[in-house]
Amino acid sequence: MKFLIASDLHGSAGACRRLMERFNQERAQTLILLGDILYHGPRNPLPESYSPKDAADILNSKADKIFCIRGNCDADVDQAMLRFPITAPQALIYADSMAWFLTHTSGIGNPPPMGGIDVILEGHTHIPLLSRSGTVIHLNPGSVSLPKGGFPATYAVYENRAFTIYDMAGAVVSTLEIG
Repeated sequence: MKFLIASDLHGSAGACRRLMERFNQERAQTLILLGDILYHGPRNPLPESYSPKDAADILNSKADKIFCIRGNCDADVDQAMLRFPITAPQALIYADSMAWFLTHTSGIGNPPPMGGIDVILEGHTHIPLLSRSGTVIHLNPGSVSLPKGGFPATYAVYENRAFTIYDMAGAVVSTLEIG
């Protein structure tokens, strides 16, 4: 099982194209999107090649392979453009006998009040993060279109019980193996 994990596309058709290229090159089975898909948000600049309609068309070409949660910049009208659901602000999935909590905001600094979570995936900050706190792995893949904190545009991959954050050229930024 191989997942490509990305967040904060913010309507950049160019970033969506590059992400789909990476998805195909990585040969991932599923693309997990952690919110902020089509709209750039009032606090962000317009991303390069901003075109929400084109971004939606690009993503819709892989709709059957996308699992997505809703970000703070996603709206009901965005769902009308997309052929995969983005209505849930959080999700709990199971992979490799681990419970993964997916959220756009407040997962890493404020984990859910439930036990048994092994992995927390979060977007929103546009800054890549891969760490372990006790037994819980925390991952933020950064942003594909509007990176912050001096980082390049990044995404993450999960395969063979390891998480790796890559820049969009495919260079490793960070990696963490699960024991």
